[in-house]
Amino acid sequence: MTAEAGLAALWLAAALSLLQLAMAAIGLRTAREDVSAAVRPVAIVGGVLSAIAFVLLIALFVQSDMSVKLVAENSHSDKPLIYKIAGAWGNHEGSMLLWVTVLGLAGAAIAIFERRLPANTLTATLGGQATIALGFFAFLLFASNPFARLDIAPPNGMGLNPLLQDPGLAFHPPTLYFGYVGLSVAFSFAIGALVTRDVGPTFARAMRPWVLAAWIFLTIGITAGSYWAYYELGWGGWWFWDPVENASLMPWLAATALLHSVTVLATRDGLRAWTIMLAVVAFSMSMIGTFLVRSGILTSVHAFAVDPTRGSFILALLAIYIGGALALFALRIGTVRAGTTFEPLSREGALVANNLLLTVILGVVLIGTLYPIVAASLGTQLSVGPPFFNAAAGPIALLLVVVLAAGPLLRWRKDGWGALIERLTWPIGATALALSLFALFAPWKGLLTLLGLGLAIGLAVASVAPLWKRNLRRTPLFTWGMVVSHLGVAVALFGMAADSAFTREALVAARPDQVTQVGPFEVRFVGVKPAIGPNWSAIEARLEVTRGEGTTQVMRPQQRFFANPATTTNEAAISTRIDGQLYTVLGQPDGAGRWQLRLWWKPFVTFIWFGGALIALGGALSLLGRVRRERRTDAREMWA
Repeated sequence: MTAEAGLAALWLAAALSLLQLAMAAIGLRTAREDVSAAVRPVAIVGGVLSAIAFVLLIALFVQSDMSVKLVAENSHSDKPLIYKIAGAWGNHEGSMLLWVTVLGLAGAAIAIFERRLPANTLTATLGGQATIALGFFAFLLFASNPFARLDIAPPNGMGLNPLLQDPGLAFHPPTLYFGYVGLSVAFSFAIGALVTRDVGPTFARAMRPWVLAAWIFLTIGITAGSYWAYYELGWGGWWFWDPVENASLMPWLAATALLHSVTVLATRDGLRAWTIMLAVVAFSMSMIGTFLVRSGILTSVHAFAVDPTRGSFILALLAIYIGGALALFALRIGTVRAGTTFEPLSREGALVANNLLLTVILGVVLIGTLYPIVAASLGTQLSVGPPFFNAAAGPIALLLVVVLAAGPLLRWRKDGWGALIERLTWPIGATALALSLFALFAPWKGLLTLLGLGLAIGLAVASVAPLWKRNLRRTPLFTWGMVVSHLGVAVALFGMAADSAFTREALVAARPDQVTQVGPFEVRFVGVKPAIGPNWSAIEARLEVTRGEGTTQVMRPQQRFFANPATTTNEAAISTRIDGQLYTVLGQPDGAGRWQLRLWWKPFVTFIWFGGALIALGGALSLLGRVRRERRTDAREMWA
């Protein structure tokens, strides 16, 4: 009965979404406050029912109920508990139910916590949220039922893709989904503001925490996904411009632009129409990403479905939502008043430049991702890979770093070139010194790499400059958040450039006791032996690693064999040092007593993910600071 209860909860949640939309429309059209007020409890109950459906699906996976088709196809009785739970969303239907659940809970959270929006705008926002949810409920109930039964239940399931049996993948999809769905909330806020013609600072202050939260989750999800690909796939890289990777990057780029734009609107009453447009674009990128992952038009370890029918369904939703939003934008843009003006050389101007550069990078990634698909539909097979993206997006990203360094040092409304250059003295000096040193002592790996190293140093200095001569105890938490996030960008950029400039690689066919030099390490291949895990067997190499006169460390890369489904994977062995990582992979035997080994020494590569963590931490500090300030403001107004 668990599956039937889950399906019933799903139908009830869908029915409540329809009721929520109808009540919102009636309340706005008839100006009946009682009807509008009832939208809140309906949204809360709908969110709870969605969560119940998802919890029941997890229960089916934990129980290994093989009479449920989804469980039989994506789990196995002998699988470790954590991967039984992760199996609930490690597939198409379960991941879509997770999407709907987060969507429902977000709607409930808006209904419970949102008190700043005018009543009509809140009602319209919840109506917009219900409209989005209805499409995905229809998708689940009519095209992707996660609770479908099998006529004959197998004794054991087919198992979960071994590449997905990893703690990183257990947490990576949910964080991305929180980000995607958070952008749907921003989209609903924008629709609500357009419907009620109420685009202004109050609307922006209400929307900003949701955008910030979505951006934090996207940052965490992308960072975690990058590290998972690095250590799990065994190819030694952290980003390949895979179309599915790009599908998560595009919403992040749009969300970053939206975050800065909504800040201008909230604090300076500027960029009104641009903020609304970015909210639409950011959610559009989420929908395009969903379409790419589930349409079957991509071949990737990340892709969940190969069913074009489902892809067509999502494409139809994309057309309805985004087409409808753009039509509403076109109809109402004339009613959106121009905000406060500002000089080009000002903090607002820097934020506009930031927005434009992010948008250009977004366009490059979007074109590079979709072009092979469009070409294939016309009968031409081609691929667009790292050389294109690095050459097209790299210079723009470095220009963005320059704007990122200068922006926080500018004054609001109007500033002067002389004053700006004076404030940038230390960052410019640090960049020039770093460029000189790297040009003299680092191996030449191209101008972009050299500029990346130098600008990362300059950005790090510029990031902490806003704290200069401040009372640090009295500095607002959101200012700390900005500083930490920008510093995180500098740290991540340095890690990327250092990985490109300083990595050393050795590919050898090694016999037992053979010693190989890679970077500052001597690696002795001792031999191989069998190993056994909870649901896999393996061939495990023993490598004795020595750096200079230091102690010897043992590393054990593996080739694992899974029976359900029958799959072989490489498990890299990674040694993390304070200045980088030694990365080792065991390959195939050559029949002459030798084993292939791939060894990389990657100086400062950990800075990439440490920087990502700093960016997310900065976002969390900003969110906490904004929420605290809003509460204090509300308290003052209440007692005034």
